[in-house]
Amino acid sequence: MKKVTKEVYLKWYEDMLFWRKFEDKLAAVYIQQKVRGFLHLYNGQEAVLAGTLHAIDPKKDKLITAYRNHVQPIGMGVDPKRVMAELYGKATGTSQGLGGSMHIFSKEHNFYGGHGIVGGQIPLGAGLAFADKFFKRDGVTLCYMGDGAVRQGSLHETFNLAMLWNLPVVFICENNGYAMGTSVARTSKEQEIWKLGLGFDMPCGPVDGMNPVKVAEAVHEAVERARSGGGPTFLEMKTYRYRGHSMSDAQHYRTKDEVEEYKKIDPITQVKDILLDKKYAKDEDIAKIDKRVKDLVKECEKFAEESDFPDKNVMYDVVYEQEDYPFLQHKL
Repeated sequence: MKKVTKEVYLKWYEDMLFWRKFEDKLAAVYIQQKVRGFLHLYNGQEAVLAGTLHAIDPKKDKLITAYRNHVQPIGMGVDPKRVMAELYGKATGTSQGLGGSMHIFSKEHNFYGGHGIVGGQIPLGAGLAFADKFFKRDGVTLCYMGDGAVRQGSLHETFNLAMLWNLPVVFICENNGYAMGTSVARTSKEQEIWKLGLGFDMPCGPVDGMNPVKVAEAVHEAVERARSGGGPTFLEMKTYRYRGHSMSDAQHYRTKDEVEEYKKIDPITQVKDILLDKKYAKDEDIAKIDKRVKDLVKECEKFAEESDFPDKNVMYDVVYEQEDYPFLQHKL
């Protein structure tokens, strides 16, 4: 694995802080009804993405996930201004405002969604890996899901075929403990989710999902296995989300004290402490990063606010076309 250097820690801090503040802004504008529909935030889980990005090659490896999907495409190289514009439903968004919060997508940057159906991305992730193997490409697909999605039958069907066909795929469960609002303890006899891989003879294991170094090490091993022809891996990232399942979640299933306890191991704070303890950065350096992050979030908001909504006809252009029906001329 690439060394975790001073520069890596600095990048992790700035990236994770930006992802957190970017989504904090989304929460604020959601309350103002500038962003509508569902909004699922990633606050607390940033170490999973930061560690993953250190261990993969974004130019050839692919990411696919569920609907908690705003910051992953940014990490893969998508312009964050376009991501925010997509949530605003604006024409400058990643899908011209037609996808919205749950369906960010960028084939150009190897990010394949953003899927609203619980567990729907799991077989699609295996399909992407199948294509890489079929066309003899050197890519690996990383397929993410929440702890609620592992209750879906599609996971077991996909695990079986992925092992049978020895696909270059890494399945990652971001276990934040509560799915849509029900704890793992109330929904599963076996609370160690990673053990589901054992039934398919799939390499599997638990990972500290609040520590980007631990994430990077585990993902690196799994990706190298897949790339060298060793087949799938299933990793359970033990993480935590500070906000509810979505903005409409009243969070009656947990206490505020519990959330505060997990904030003591916040991934951003952990990295910041390392930067200061190892003298990789001074307080003034941290302040400069904080200002850059704040300014970039403002740029994203300004871009989204000032962008136009898509023309109404675009809805028809991307959905339906019939050669012998000349009354709706496509513009795309």
